[in-house]
Amino acid sequence: MTSRALGLAALLSTCALGACATVPAEAPVAPVAAPVAVAPAEPVQSEHDKLFSLFKASDEAQLQRNPIQGIFRGDLRYADRFGDYITDEYFAGEKAAAEHDLAALHAIDRTKLNATDQIAYDTFDWQTKDTLRGLQPDILALTKVRPMNHFFGFHTFYPTFASGQGAAPFKTLQDYENNLKRHKEFATYLDRAVERFKQGEASGVVETKLTVRNMIEQLGNQLKQSPEESPYFQPVKKFPDTISAADRERLTAEYRAAITGELYPALTRLRDFLKDEYLGHAREGAGLKYMPGGDKLYGYLLQSTTTLPVTAEQIHQTGLSEVARITTEFEKVRQEVGFKGNLHQFFDFMRTAKQFQPKSREALTKGFYDIQKTVEPHLPEYFSHMPKAALVIRPYEPFREKFEAGGSYEQGTPDGSRPGTFYFNAYDLPARSTWEMTTLFLHEGEPGHHFQISLAQENEALPSFMRFGGNTAYVEGWALYAETLGYPMGLYKDPYQRFGTLNDEMLRAMRLVVDTGIHSKGWTREQAIDYMLSNSGMSKTDATAEVERYIAIPSQATAYKTGALTIQRLRDKSKAELGDKFDIREFHDQVLNTGALPLTILEEKIDSWIAAKKAS
Repeated sequence: MTSRALGLAALLSTCALGACATVPAEAPVAPVAAPVAVAPAEPVQSEHDKLFSLFKASDEAQLQRNPIQGIFRGDLRYADRFGDYITDEYFAGEKAAAEHDLAALHAIDRTKLNATDQIAYDTFDWQTKDTLRGLQPDILALTKVRPMNHFFGFHTFYPTFASGQGAAPFKTLQDYENNLKRHKEFATYLDRAVERFKQGEASGVVETKLTVRNMIEQLGNQLKQSPEESPYFQPVKKFPDTISAADRERLTAEYRAAITGELYPALTRLRDFLKDEYLGHAREGAGLKYMPGGDKLYGYLLQSTTTLPVTAEQIHQTGLSEVARITTEFEKVRQEVGFKGNLHQFFDFMRTAKQFQPKSREALTKGFYDIQKTVEPHLPEYFSHMPKAALVIRPYEPFREKFEAGGSYEQGTPDGSRPGTFYFNAYDLPARSTWEMTTLFLHEGEPGHHFQISLAQENEALPSFMRFGGNTAYVEGWALYAETLGYPMGLYKDPYQRFGTLNDEMLRAMRLVVDTGIHSKGWTREQAIDYMLSNSGMSKTDATAEVERYIAIPSQATAYKTGALTIQRLRDKSKAELGDKFDIREFHDQVLNTGALPLTILEEKIDSWIAAKKAS
């Protein structure tokens, strides 16, 4: 029940009590009846209770509209549904929900909330307004007709999700049945995506030829696999003991039939449409600058992604400044290791020397686990709270590795029953460098994404939108900031590992330059790749994948450095103002204990914490 409904219930109760008429004096006197028990009126809700009632009702409605989110949390009430995500009705429902939530929020007196509740109020307000900005007709017309590309789409997400290695559980007979039901809706989604692409053809709002070719290849790679080899078939290869032999036989047949009769035909229809029709209409220019309405969309995306009122030119200039600063640090490493050539030659050496090339996927996996064993004893020095969820490490599956980033993180369940997963990329193994392993682990694993995401979702005192939601600038900004903790931990004493973290920091700085270069200045794919190779030790494989990622998901890459610079600035400010009262564990707790905040709200929180510490 929403706060509005609770208020109405109280009002109706009051009216009912007032409607009891008195007996006129001249009326016959009736026998005295036993007194009627009257239920007491519902107590007036506090502003805190109104706020959290709104959060709860909003979250419940959100889960019903977006059932996959619930599965990631371990909430299986709607697990028999894949969801819509793409129809006009879906977008209208999201807009109506956001408008309702915003009106209900503004009916709550913020001044009567405590400091933590005010943070929740402000974050909900910011996120809901940002959702509404993205659902305005002029913006939605530019996004809904491009439902997927090679870096962002259900066509690559869903195979892993449904494979038994992803978030979807396969512990009970019902889990297996639910998965079959989701398959049907996923196939429907793919056909609806084709219709959206066709609408984009008509309006001139289309994907790039690059991203379309990559999608065609991705779909082709999936369809090359026999049904028995596909991720969709893997759950029936490892049934739990609780499923009977008869059900195993039936489910195996049904899973094979779903793949051959529903999933593969839908994936084939999508691939053939992209190959035979859409590719010919796709645009040549890589950046949004070359798409009708692209400049406006990019401006919105930058502010949504960074959570700050910034422009493309401001971000570009910040990137250039950071690239220059990090270049001087590269020079120090070059001199320390005694390399005789210039910096560009040093980059070539670092990206090609066999001494830095991993021997196998297994060696990489073991190497990351070894780093984990080194890092974990240091963590109590910097954090007073640790996640309950364990962290597992594995390479991307071969069917998707070519188009993935160097690494990523998938959260576990809030109760810790499913661990978090750090995925690393083993595609083109000689292009992977051992000197980048430490910083990658700190970013994706501990204390990066695994800490930030796990600690938020394990904190039951937070409303669900703060436990499970977030924004890119905070989430990725924290993970990049976490890489810098390797310095005081002593993990970068080896100059080659220090080169690795500088290289990753340089990557995030170059992203500011390249993302804005592509989408606001008209840079080509090749121009962007050359810039990245000239300013870092990245392999061409990595630089190519990165640039194609920026083309696919504009603005996302600008968030990392923007968020990290903000967190580092707030830490420096806290140390300067608090002096001996500064405790790094307490600072990290302040940053992490309310989930992923927009950066302006995070700064307000840290300022309040500083003031309270000074006054104590």
